[in-house]
Amino acid sequence: MVVDDLWFLADEASQRAEQAYHRLCEQYSNYLDEHRTRRVSRRRFRTLASRVKQTGAPWGAHTIVYRDTDELLLVRHDGVDLWVLPGGEVREDETYREAAIRELGEEAGVSADYRGLAIANRIDICCDDYETWGVMPVFFAAAEDVDLHVDDPDDEISDAGWFSFSDLPADTRDRGDLLAWRDHASL
Repeated sequence: MVVDDLWFLADEASQRAEQAYHRLCEQYSNYLDEHRTRRVSRRRFRTLASRVKQTGAPWGAHTIVYRDTDELLLVRHDGVDLWVLPGGEVREDETYREAAIRELGEEAGVSADYRGLAIANRIDICCDDYETWGVMPVFFAAAEDVDLHVDDPDDEISDAGWFSFSDLPADTRDRGDLLAWRDHASL
């Protein structure tokens, strides 16, 4: 009999995701609850399931940073060739919020006043007959300074900029979610 270690990894990851998701829901209120499915290769599935098993999050924690001028901060992620929210991988010794704050500093060089959870994303990850899931928390914060400086140690972020919610770049990832959150938060 052959034991399939990927099935066990997926199961352990799902259990960790469940714990992480419930902790987020208990800690925060008034957030959008989103659900997505991503189909990935077997190799990518193993990588993402391993991340979820460690931290509960396949793609880390992110932040919607906004200014009173109806603008939000986006960073240019060269790996996906899109404007995205600042954020990234959660280290084992970090909370999601701590990871989001660290990533914001690295990717845009600004500080912000964190106000809560904007979006609790549940990401189903599928590959052939394997499935698992993870959370991708997106926090929201008011900018405390507006001067941008990219110092990304991963060399994935090449630029950062402030953009009006009404005039986001055409190649903004998750544009609909950002606009839905703005309407939900009544900014």
